[in-house]
Amino acid sequence: MNLKIFSQPCPYLLRKLPRQFFYLTLMQPKLPKLPTGIQTFSHIREDGSVYADKTKYLVDLIDSGNVYFLVRPRRFGKSLTCSTFEALFQGRKELFKGLYAEEFLNRPGFKPSPVIRLDMSAVATYEGLDTFKKSMLYMVNSLSRNLDIEENENLLPANMLNHLIERTFKKYGEKVVLIIDEYDSPYTSYFNNPEMANTVRALLRDFYKQIKVNEQYLRFIFITGITKTAKMGIFSTLNNITDISLDERYGEMCGLTEEELYKYFTPYIERVANKMEISFADLMARIKHYYDGFCFDGKHYLYNPFSFLLFLGQGDFLNYWIGSGTSKFLSDYLKDRNLTVEQFRGMPVSEDFIFNPPKEIEVAPPESFLYQSGYLSLRPGTEEDYSLDYPNTEVLNSMSQLLAQNILSCKNESDLHYSRDLRKALYDKNIEDLVDVFNRLLASIPHNDFDLAARQDIKLKGYKMTAQEWLCRSCLLAFLRGCGVVVSGEVQTNRGRADLVIESKGNCFVLELKMLPETAEQALRQIIDNGYAEPYPNAVILGLAIDSEKRQIAEWKAD
Repeated sequence: MNLKIFSQPCPYLLRKLPRQFFYLTLMQPKLPKLPTGIQTFSHIREDGSVYADKTKYLVDLIDSGNVYFLVRPRRFGKSLTCSTFEALFQGRKELFKGLYAEEFLNRPGFKPSPVIRLDMSAVATYEGLDTFKKSMLYMVNSLSRNLDIEENENLLPANMLNHLIERTFKKYGEKVVLIIDEYDSPYTSYFNNPEMANTVRALLRDFYKQIKVNEQYLRFIFITGITKTAKMGIFSTLNNITDISLDERYGEMCGLTEEELYKYFTPYIERVANKMEISFADLMARIKHYYDGFCFDGKHYLYNPFSFLLFLGQGDFLNYWIGSGTSKFLSDYLKDRNLTVEQFRGMPVSEDFIFNPPKEIEVAPPESFLYQSGYLSLRPGTEEDYSLDYPNTEVLNSMSQLLAQNILSCKNESDLHYSRDLRKALYDKNIEDLVDVFNRLLASIPHNDFDLAARQDIKLKGYKMTAQEWLCRSCLLAFLRGCGVVVSGEVQTNRGRADLVIESKGNCFVLELKMLPETAEQALRQIIDNGYAEPYPNAVILGLAIDSEKRQIAEWKAD
């Protein structure tokens, strides 16, 4: 907008316009679009959207070998990487102008190749085995039509893939590039249904075996997934496959680095900072705390691009990850194994655990699965070892939300009001209502769930508390985080550790938990004597005594 459109100056109007108006309309040029949710390289480039150039990694992989495997969480850029590989091998030079890979396409010996790209996340699994098979057939037939290859609907999916690769090579006279995105998606859809999972895995194993059969027709193979499942036929048949999932040379290939945030997104961050009326540095610190921290190789730290781009577009610190398509599978995984959120925080692991993970994710310990699929990240440990923790606040809150949902299971309509009732009690500083919400939560925990995890975590970390105390504290933490409340556990002071510190809408609460026969008065006195609340002026201090048999707060005392 240009203020010259006014025939005369209008001081009153200028005084009434907000400061953001001038920044966004006068000082700020029109910015390119953000590629939020876009996973197609050609779409981003043709639309003029922002693209963080990752093509150096792709060229390096092509120059170094021809069969690769990569594990990353969903919404972390795997599909965009596959799409970029597709455009690169197709020789679409106009899309790579100004990018690192432009040189690769201009090499004297470069020849385009036909590309077969399978997106296994598009295979339908929701209506059982017949739908799964039909969806596989439809996918391969669609690829055949796109490549102008004669279809053969009388073949099984595995035979159709064999047919497609061989006919494509013969038609175009060039070796074929095969890209398989989310190779494990149909299987993980049934991960918590062992019978169906085994059936689907057997079909996928026969399907993927065709890669080895047609190896002589293939120029390059790139496969992605969120797990590493040896029995799927990928690793048993492709002897020369290179797993780059933990390779620090490619640790930054998917995701966004902090340097890339400054390089490509500074104007967008400035726009949000202006909207929030805080400094650029303050906003970057908040973004880092909330969205940074994914680490797959022990060295490089990354932002999830999906969450970061949504944040730039909406300007709110929300848990975008929870709605990105991972929640049902991960929720079932946590629920079926009675896992808690706290048991994985600061978990020590050896170097052998990191760089030689189990080849069978089905029988791997949960921490191995969660690490390989990106929900836990590496952190410094002892001199020789590492530790695991959640990458950032968003993932910690999202995992807590899943656990809270598992505990509550929405058995009745009143469960849907937990979050509302909790927030109101905190806002009003109504301790009686707050304790009531906590008791409703504790009553929802199945009697024997999580006890083993509690005992193991206490032993591992040397906590001096009972399993019941650990379990109640852990579930309260997960519930509070899952409701979007800022809460910390085991908050260190110079005289001890406070069990819970809650901050909500300017109010602060310091809580200490005891198990009967210890009393709420003793819990409250511990907070006072050890100065747990001293860093928080005007905090409400609350001592709770829990009946371990009834799993209810038997008494409370506040000050």
